[in-house]
Amino acid sequence: MSVIKTPVELGAAIKQARKQLGLTQSQLALAAGVGVRFIGDLEAGKPTAHLGLTLTVIQALGGELTLTGMPVS
Repeated sequence: MSVIKTPVELGAAIKQARKQLGLTQSQLALAAGVGVRFIGDLEAGKPTAHLGLTLTVIQALGGELTLTGMPVS
């Protein structure tokens, strides 16, 4: 599991996962129901990427978002 602290690190992790699965940006976009431009922006670390769509892409890659180190009420 990677510790991701910046949009650039998240983009790099998504790109690495996509490549390990042998997917093109177009194939991932189709699987996630998003545009190819969104995948490119996300992989480039664009800080304004829509969180909901980002989570959809992560799920399309078979991943999930886990938060750690945060207080739980």
